[in-house]
Amino acid sequence: MSSTGDGTAAGGPIPLHGRASDPTIRRHSAAAPDSVAPDQSDLIGYRGPTACAAAGITYRQLDYWARTGLVEPSVRSAYGSGTQRLYSFRDVVVLKIVKRFLDTGVSLQNIRAAVQHLRAKERADLAQMTLMSDGATVYECSSPDDVVSLLQGGQGIFGIAVGVVWRDVEDALSQLHGERVDTGETLVGHNPADELARRRNRAV
Repeated sequence: MSSTGDGTAAGGPIPLHGRASDPTIRRHSAAAPDSVAPDQSDLIGYRGPTACAAAGITYRQLDYWARTGLVEPSVRSAYGSGTQRLYSFRDVVVLKIVKRFLDTGVSLQNIRAAVQHLRAKERADLAQMTLMSDGATVYECSSPDDVVSLLQGGQGIFGIAVGVVWRDVEDALSQLHGERVDTGETLVGHNPADELARRRNRAV
């Protein structure tokens, strides 16, 4: 259990209510696993069909979520004739999490709160985070104790380990096509971490 600057207790599961968590709350997080590479959003993008395949959703869902602002592509939005949306790696992770929440009946309002929360978090924090829902609220759990606390209270009925989803998406995208944002080059069956390694080697 930690405390905020005003001396009030902080820690335990954080309920998400349509906004990012209270900025006065600070959590200690262990370093991200090695498989969580530096942010790819400014380097590699994924077109709609690729994002759908990796997230396990239909193109109709992808299109609807983009048009309603639930999950919008952060690399490039569709504008005018002939342009295609381009999603970042983090976008695809969020898409997969949204799909899992919808499949379990979590309300759209709570899903929007979770999406906003995920967008605001650092990558290392995401790797340690579990999102849980009791059907009425989505909670952030950053430690096993947080999860146990919810389960003991009879609240947590469904959980998503964000780090596991992250690795699942990584594995899926390694078999699919990406696109270099700066050149438009198509990357076939690539792994984002491999592309970063190639760029570092060229810079040496």
